Amino acid sequence: MPAIGIIASGAYAPDRVVGNAEVAAPLGIDPQWILDATGITERRRAAPEQAASDLAARAAEHALKQAGLDADDIDLLVVGTSTPDELGPSTACRVQALLGARRAVPLDVGAACAGYLFGLGVARDWLAARGGRALVVGVEVYTRFIDPADRATAAIFGDGAGASVLGPVPDGTGILSLHLGADGSRADAVLIPAGGSRRPEAPGDHRIRMDAKAIREAFAEIFGAMLARTLAEHRLDLADIDLLVPHQPNPRTLRMFAADHGIDPSRVVVIGERLGNIGAGSIPTALTAAAADGRLRPGRHVLLMAIGAGLTWGSVLLRWPATGTEAP
Repeated sequence: MPAIGIIASGAYAPDRVVGNAEVAAPLGIDPQWILDATGITERRRAAPEQAASDLAARAAEHALKQAGLDADDIDLLVVGTSTPDELGPSTACRVQALLGARRAVPLDVGAACAGYLFGLGVARDWLAARGGRALVVGVEVYTRFIDPADRATAAIFGDGAGASVLGPVPDGTGILSLHLGADGSRADAVLIPAGGSRRPEAPGDHRIRMDAKAIREAFAEIFGAMLARTLAEHRLDLADIDLLVPHQPNPRTLRMFAADHGIDPSRVVVIGERLGNIGAGSIPTALTAAAADGRLRPGRHVLLMAIGAGLTWGSVLLRWPATGTEAP
């Protein structure tokens, strides 16, 4: 298989900032409780006229600019989201039109917070078979589906998008391994019950419902297993992982995971303090932040991990390429 990797990433966050005081008021709690329990200080909220495709297109434009490419250079467009514009057509079709990516084959993947990693899997295999370049976007507009009186969800979720351009990279770099999985028997742990074919119209149920305890336990279990599997598969020590880029359930959870596994906090990319949990958009947004901070250096091992509704999960080990251009 030819070496396929991430060439560049981009991100977009809506303009409106929602602080803890605004979230705490309907919950009847002290804003400090939110900060202490989650580590989140604020999150973003999409404007009324913005749908998932609008946020996704802005992030994709940023990624294309970082890669020095145009929309016509893209052969495949994969969008990971659990908050699509509508049930059909795919949100990727909407993004294709907004970008003017006429050559790109658009499709959605539905793996919630793990959607970006599922998209990387689709894109890697597509490019290995056909060549070219792909855009993988993760986007969520969670605040449209939040019950402001539900402490478990209102405190953590926000809106945002991230995107990455994938293409050929020098041998020995790019995606070294990619593992995806799911346990559908735990699908009820977090879901939006209404709006699909089972319950198309159910007043009050078009809101995210989450068993916070079950998700916390699954996070610790599955993240620990993915980390151990990656280290064993590649015969690496924990110190060989230069950067851990997880999806962002909340900063407190990530820091507890790092402490429990002896991971240097400086090696964990945490962006949730000012964005909250933006689901499928969190990893590419975190990669964008890490690139801006100079942490994505050539030759570094970068581990991406996520767990999402379904339950779904994924891990991707990268060796960062020496250049942002395709291999000769």
